[in-house]
This record gives sequence, structure tokens and C-alpha cells, in this order.
Amino acid sequence: MSRATIAPERESREVAAGQAGPAKRTRLPGDGLAGYLFLSPWIIGIVLLTLGPMVTSLYLSFTDYDLFNSPNWVGLENYQRMFTDARWLRSVQVTALYVLLAVPIKLAAALGVAILLNGKRAGQGFYRAAFYGPSLIGGSVGVAIVWKMMFSDDSVVDQLLLRVGVDTGGWAGNPDFSLMMLVLLATWQLGAPMVIFLAGLKQVPRELYEAAEVDGAGRARRFWSITLPMISPVLFFNLLLETINAFQVFTSAYVVGGPNGQPAGSTLFYTIYLFDRGFGDYRMGYASAMAWMLLLGVGLVTVFLFRTARGWVFYSGDSGDRK
Repeated sequence: MSRATIAPERESREVAAGQAGPAKRTRLPGDGLAGYLFLSPWIIGIVLLTLGPMVTSLYLSFTDYDLFNSPNWVGLENYQRMFTDARWLRSVQVTALYVLLAVPIKLAAALGVAILLNGKRAGQGFYRAAFYGPSLIGGSVGVAIVWKMMFSDDSVVDQLLLRVGVDTGGWAGNPDFSLMMLVLLATWQLGAPMVIFLAGLKQVPRELYEAAEVDGAGRARRFWSITLPMISPVLFFNLLLETINAFQVFTSAYVVGGPNGQPAGSTLFYTIYLFDRGFGDYRMGYASAMAWMLLLGVGLVTVFLFRTARGWVFYSGDSGDRK
């Protein structure tokens, strides 16, 4: 056989081998072990620091454990006692009101700032950093102390309001305004949702706005019919995260109101009452039951948000005939 005949046959075999796809790599005996070794820090962490404490907490929630004596099984007594506990009911009320106020106000402010920063203007990077900065330090004890001082009687905010004829007597000591003071602190930390909104706005095609302008749509119409539907997945993501975070507010509320939620229990958040029962009264069994009730409540709210999202969240390629 001549060389001219052998070369095309070799090329055809090579092409056929290439079409068959890459050859499968033979698994070596130590492959799986190496993977588990790399995962071992995470596995040890989740077992010892997450799953272990959760299972222990679930067991303690059915006991009257007080840190000094052995747990005594009491069944559902801790869960039943909550519904007759006036302070527990008050903490649920305060936390629910805070979530209903803080989450929409914060998201609206974050979306408004993101829209303002979405256009091209001088110093854009500085403004983005300036609005994002408070979210990095907003949860600290120092900021909460300064915030309380700003809203105390005869302080900066009180003096400014007096100049326009509004006498509140200081927000920190007034039960009617103390919760709103914490809502404003949460709103001030709008940096994280603002950045996510800004990323979503960048993905909206400019052609949609140009076509709407040709059809005579104003700013409000373009915002309602184009911007909101296009960023609805981002809006849902922010709504979910901020709602879950709002249920867990602790540091700022503890600094402002202390373990009793002063003034007059207006800042008695669920997490603060849980902490007080567990580490103030050493009622670990009752505190564990409260923690599981909080998890159940947050889970139900999350399921509710996912169920309602089917009607107002639109994804790329969505046919719009979801049920």
C-alpha cells in the first residue's frame, strides 16, 4: 500500500476518534478520598457548629433545662406557655411591625438611590461608595450608640425638628417613635440591596425605554411597565433577604432598648426576649422553643413569599401562563 493511501486512512481514524468524544478518565482508588479531605473542614463545621446545636436545641425545647440542672422532659409545655406569655406576644407584635415597616421602606429607598446612580454622572463611583459604606458598619455597637444619642431628648434630631415646629421630646425615650428610630437605622444601611438593584437595572435593555418613549410613555409609565417587571427577580431576591434579616434584628435594638425593650417595651424584639430568657433567666428550654418558633415563623413567611412570587416575578423566557 502506498504512502498516499495510508495517510487518508490515518486521518479518517483520527477524525472518527475525535467524534467519539474525549476518552473517560479511569477513576483512581484515592480520588474520592481526596475530595472528602478537601470537604472535611466544611463537613466538620456544619456538623459541629450547625446541625449539632440545632438538634440539641430541638431536644432542649421539650425540656425545662436551666444550665445548672439536668434537662427534665416537659413535652410541649414550653410551646403552650408562649401563647399565654404577655411579653412573648408583645415581642411578636413589635417584630412583626418592624418587619412590615423596615423592609418596604428600605427597599424603596434602595431602589430610588439605585435609579439615581444608574445614569452617567460625574463622581459616580464616589456616590456609590458613599451609599454602600453604611451597610458595612451599620450593624456595629458603636453606630447604634451614636444613633441613640442623635435621637435622644434635646439632641441633634430633636433640635432640628423643634426648628420646624415639631416637638417629639426625643425619639429614643418616646414609645411612639423609638421603633421608627430603628426603622430609619435599617433604612440607612441600604447599601447591599442598592448594589443588587443597580446590577439589575444595568440588565434592562435600553431599546425597551426607547420604544416606550416613541409610543409616548412617560417616566412613571416606563417605570411601572418596564423597570419593575424587568427587575422583578432582583426585587424578589432583595425582598426575601431583607425580610429574613429583619426578623433577626438584635444588636441595634439591644443597644437602644436594652433587655427589656425600653421605653415601655416598644423595642422588645423577639430575638431580645429570646436572649433574655436564655441568658438572663437561664431558661434554656423555653428559649430553645422560642428559637424554633421563630424558625417556623420565618419559614412560613418565606413560603408565602415564594407562593405570591408566581404572580409578579417574571423571568427570561417566561410564557406568562403560570398558575
